[in-house]
Amino acid sequence: MFRKRKSPSAPAPVSLPAPTERITSVLGTGVNWKGSLSGSGGVRIEGAFEGDVTLRGLLVVGETGRVTCQNLRANTVVVAGAVKGDITAERLEIRSTGRVWGNVVVAAFATEDGAFLRGQVRMEEHVEIGTVSPPEPANAPVEAESPPAPETF
Repeated sequence: MFRKRKSPSAPAPVSLPAPTERITSVLGTGVNWKGSLSGSGGVRIEGAFEGDVTLRGLLVVGETGRVTCQNLRANTVVVAGAVKGDITAERLEIRSTGRVWGNVVVAAFATEDGAFLRGQVRMEEHVEIGTVSPPEPANAPVEAESPPAPETF
């Protein structure tokens, strides 16, 4: 079962992360943002964010990141900073410097020594993130409307 291989084998192929597992946007240190964050892709927050998050992809709250929300929903959430609000995710990872105040619903959960969570954890076999409406293309055709009624003076 745990034998050392005698013959050197070829190195294992390096697999690239899925597109949703890459960071494509960053909210930098010193930036404070209020609003709603939704869409697809990976986001790293190093500044302060206040509002709701619904993301198809990866959300990383860095060590200097602070997120305050009612609901944070993403496929994968990694917390190394602070999150105040409920988290719904397929996978949640709280690093040793991470702090979470809120209830958590996850399919997979991991913490490091020193991680902090104040709230309830509910594990499900499958977690539904919710619908993220895709952005409307800029050159989308406009449906024809009926002509306006002629005005009389």
